[in-house]
Amino acid sequence: MLRYALGRIALMVPTLLGVALLTFIMIRVLPGDVVELKLRGDGGRATQEQIDLERTRLGLDKPLPQQFFVWLKGAATLDFGESMWTGRPVSQEIGIRIGLTLQVAVMAAVVAVMIAIPLGTLSALFRDGPVDWIIRVITMSGLAVPSFWLGMLTILGLLTLFRWSPPVTYVPFFQDPVHNISQLIWPALAVGFRYAAVVARMVRSSIIEVMQEDYIRTARAKGLSEFTVVARHAIKNAMLPAVTVIGLEFAFLMGGLVVTEQVFNLNGIGRLFVDAVLRKDFMLIQAIVLLMAFIFVTTNLVVDLLYGVLDPRVGRR
Repeated sequence: MLRYALGRIALMVPTLLGVALLTFIMIRVLPGDVVELKLRGDGGRATQEQIDLERTRLGLDKPLPQQFFVWLKGAATLDFGESMWTGRPVSQEIGIRIGLTLQVAVMAAVVAVMIAIPLGTLSALFRDGPVDWIIRVITMSGLAVPSFWLGMLTILGLLTLFRWSPPVTYVPFFQDPVHNISQLIWPALAVGFRYAAVVARMVRSSIIEVMQEDYIRTARAKGLSEFTVVARHAIKNAMLPAVTVIGLEFAFLMGGLVVTEQVFNLNGIGRLFVDAVLRKDFMLIQAIVLLMAFIFVTTNLVVDLLYGVLDPRVGRR
């Protein structure tokens, strides 16, 4: 198992280096200049000399290979430089927003797992019956309804029925748990509904397939109750593909909540990334993309390790 884990960790390094290099090249071949946008945007009348001085200060006058290695050296120590737009450290810009996005993603994942596994299991056990059809309608609705639209309906429903709307000012959980939860539970539910629909359909398909295996028939032939067969033999093996979906959806949420954040007025990583792209803030874009890549590869690592826990044969390959 240790050798298996070390092999997966070793694969993370070239993946992150490739993402860093590809991002660095792609954002620099795009047309436009962040310095001109900053100094001459909104009617600014900066001279060419001022623009050249600012480019020198930001290090944009150096050859591209030198710029890349300077940035990579800083990234290795979590020093991603300064934002080209605000002038504040990139790590600070990300740090004040990452907690919000991470909490929403974790809460959505918890909601999804708590809903999806029971629904998916019931749908599989009562296949093609009324329970199965009801659950399939619910899961199809989760896939069809956009999270941001469900979020808007949620806000309108709270205003109409209870004359109350979620707080608009973010407060960290440990500073005021009640205020924090009352604000973030609604986007978590809106996003978690679709999340749960995806996972529930995967759980249903996996359990249906597992229930047809020989060892399930053997367990039944030994006289085990149906509950024991499902709980001890079917669900554990059916969780392998479901764990993959749970991990990928969680990683996607860390950078894919842009519209939902707009609906609930949340200043998270997704919103920051859109602002960075609009302003062509190279340093901020590079850091956020590398962060998203790190989250994806780390999530995949956790999923691979869970594979080894759920199926010991995986860790011996």
